[in-house]
Amino acid sequence: MNHVAGYVLHNDYSEREFQLERGGQWVKGKSCDTFAPIGPWIATTDEIKDIDKLRLWLTVNGKTFQDGSTSNLVFKIPFLISYLSQFMSLLPGDIISTGTPAGVGLGQKPDPIYLKAGDVVELGIEGLGSSRQLAVSL
Repeated sequence: MNHVAGYVLHNDYSEREFQLERGGQWVKGKSCDTFAPIGPWIATTDEIKDIDKLRLWLTVNGKTFQDGSTSNLVFKIPFLISYLSQFMSLLPGDIISTGTPAGVGLGQKPDPIYLKAGDVVELGIEGLGSSRQLAVSL
């Protein structure tokens, strides 16, 4: 953890058609231009008292889909750093995205919900700020 500079809000968008209908690895659905907005700022490690107890939330058009806590992460940050460093060099400036709480659109029952042009996505993490994106069609 001595090598962690800080923490940042990251919205992890996914193009489900690329992931579900085109076969192969899911990484292609996470790698489109504009699919990983981060910010509005980086909080240094001394600014966050307990990274394992932060509330995080996400709404679409004002409806809450995700409301959770970093206490529910499957893997804690030190483990993620250790694990990933077995497979790649981690360099200053690298960002490790840790995952998301329950409530993603694909997992909605009885039917998945997908973003459409004009939808407004807002999200935040306690101590890391909030962000807002407008979905557009390309």
